[in-house]
Amino acid sequence: MSEIIAVKDLSKVFGSFTAVQAVNFTVLEGQVFGFLGPNGAGKTTTIKMLTTLLAPSGGSIRVNGHDPVSEKDLVRKSFGIVFQDSSLDDELTAFENMEFHGVLYGVPAKERREEIDRLLRFVELADRKNNFVKEYSGGMKRRLEIARALLHHPKILFLDEPTLGLDPQTRNHIWSYLKSLTSAGRMTVFFTTHYMEEAERTADHVAIIDQGRIVASGSPADLRKLASAASLEEAFIALTGKNIRDEDASSQDRMRQASRVWRRKR
Repeated sequence: MSEIIAVKDLSKVFGSFTAVQAVNFTVLEGQVFGFLGPNGAGKTTTIKMLTTLLAPSGGSIRVNGHDPVSEKDLVRKSFGIVFQDSSLDDELTAFENMEFHGVLYGVPAKERREEIDRLLRFVELADRKNNFVKEYSGGMKRRLEIARALLHHPKILFLDEPTLGLDPQTRNHIWSYLKSLTSAGRMTVFFTTHYMEEAERTADHVAIIDQGRIVASGSPADLRKLASAASLEEAFIALTGKNIRDEDASSQDRMRQASRVWRRKR
């Protein structure tokens, strides 16, 4: 398998604070790549650099062979993304949110309508497609965002806490479908999660970031062995420590702002 994401010596500095420090990793085509870390570890900042929302302070990135700084449009065409915070338009229906996304990505009308119907059936929202999103529950919005991110057949799907608020049945349903796409080589998944069991079950490869640095990388089995742990959760705690972390409010605000900027740019 060839590399679809390549990150070398990546850094990001905000004033006197270094959020990401000389990070290196690669993601292979068709891989499910778990990017894990405590709150405030640098996960979201890294994702924003990979998806053109932040310019790096140093280092280099290639996403599907393109530079997110100098080739923004080519990079954006390569991926779909589901943010932590909703980026849906609550004043539109589910169908209208999907339709708008498909038009922005240039999906032909006939194919767009067929894919919208198929994906809404997949996330079990077909019977609610004409309802305004503001009437949806949090779980329904999450399912709609995942369906929307898949509409233009991205080569890479970025998922930032994708199954937050979903019940186990829906979580398993979505991951089963995503794994079928990656196993067929049609898509690569790059995701963050705080559900260690989810990462252990679904990820082919895991990188753990803490305090802006990659502290371990390998398969879930490799990380369990490295930390002499019985589970990925135990390995994660052993590698990052037991102290409770607080994600600072400014970091959360930056992510919400990035989500809004992304929708405007599209």
